[in-house]
Amino acid sequence: MSSLAIPTTASDSDLPVLYSYFRSSCSWRVRIALNLRKIKYEYRPINLLKSEHKTDEFRKISPFGFVPAYIDNKSGKTLIESISILEYLEEIYTESPLLPKEPAARAAVRTLVQAIATDIQPVANMRVLQYVGEEKKAEFAKHFIEEGFKAFEVLVQKTAGAFAFGESITMADVVIVPQVYNAVRFGVDMSLFPIISRLNRELSEIPEFQAAHPSCQIDCPDDLK
Repeated sequence: MSSLAIPTTASDSDLPVLYSYFRSSCSWRVRIALNLRKIKYEYRPINLLKSEHKTDEFRKISPFGFVPAYIDNKSGKTLIESISILEYLEEIYTESPLLPKEPAARAAVRTLVQAIATDIQPVANMRVLQYVGEEKKAEFAKHFIEEGFKAFEVLVQKTAGAFAFGESITMADVVIVPQVYNAVRFGVDMSLFPIISRLNRELSEIPEFQAAHPSCQIDCPDDLK
């Protein structure tokens, strides 16, 4: 494969900017998509554990205080919500498409994407788990990820080839890898989900996916690298 679009911290008015947290699965999705398109970008870390996402300064960029936020310095547009950013990149950068051309196939890929992005991941994100409390959060996250993966395994069984949808990488693959990482963190037995596990294993060998991994980000603590 050709060389990766490695993120940089150097200011460059022409580069897009990604506000990200190393272990945010939503930020991770966008990092993968940027890497697949060989798009260089400026990485600006937002430390969720230090509540940097709650500052007035960041809320001017992302009113909900969520990462990722993406600034396209060429157009002057600021985008929030990871799936909207993925769709924007799909429309702006026509090379290396992550959606099929045929409408029904596009809808099928979007179904896989939304199953994770709206049905599985939000139930176990950080603000929900903080509300659930330290004692119960691991059990809570494990339960709901497992429930979601049971349905997702059925969905992807109908669509998978080499990748989640057929023989090309799509947005569905982009969202699978971060979600499996979360599942493992919370003790989900991934042997229950052989198709998801196989996809994650093979996708994780692709350099663009490897470069987007939390351990490769500039804000990853040394003890997690």
